Amino acid sequence: MILHRRYILLIIGLCTTLAMLAQPRLRRPEIYVGAHAGVMASTMTFKPAVADIDIMQSPLSVNGGLVFRYAGHKVCAIQAEINYMQRGWKETVAISEASTADYVRQLDYIQVPLLMHLYFGKERFRGFFNLGPQIGYCFRDIAIYPSQYEMVISSAPHHQPIDKPFDWGLAGGLGCYYRTKKIGLFQLEARFNYSMGTIYNNRKVDYFSQSNAMNLSINFAYMWEIKID
Repeated sequence: MILHRRYILLIIGLCTTLAMLAQPRLRRPEIYVGAHAGVMASTMTFKPAVADIDIMQSPLSVNGGLVFRYAGHKVCAIQAEINYMQRGWKETVAISEASTADYVRQLDYIQVPLLMHLYFGKERFRGFFNLGPQIGYCFRDIAIYPSQYEMVISSAPHHQPIDKPFDWGLAGGLGCYYRTKKIGLFQLEARFNYSMGTIYNNRKVDYFSQSNAMNLSINFAYMWEIKID
């Protein structure tokens, strides 16, 4: 399964390169730097499944970071980012027949996507697609729950500290932006992130064969054009 995922990333990388090389070059490249931030819904996919995790109750969190975009060809650009992202999940844990508790898991990541940016539209107002691979590292793992339920909650396999802080996967986005003449670019994007790496070991002897993150975010960005004469 891991081998198949690597093939997927390789194919996307090759398609990205070929698509960019096939486009006519711009007379003057468009270079942008800026920042973006937004809200994100996050959940996990476990196999064997964890029945108490409801994707509709996913906790809202924040994400944001720095953006660099280089467009040397028409309709096609490369975009690199350095982001902070709060992942995790929320579940209702049965403590007894008459008592439940909310368990919230927060995983804080530094994430680096490298995206193909395809844009269309007029000079000032454009729509776009983003697609490409991403890597990340979890630097903080926090569990939030009532302290009196610690003995019950800590016994669950998916409540243990994560085994794999390094992450990799795919990101795809859809949005639009407006380019002003003097004060930069304003952008709105909806993005989906799918983690192909697992947070727990997935060998045959381990409990989980799958423990992947999924995220959906809405981000606003402001970017400034660097003009090269």
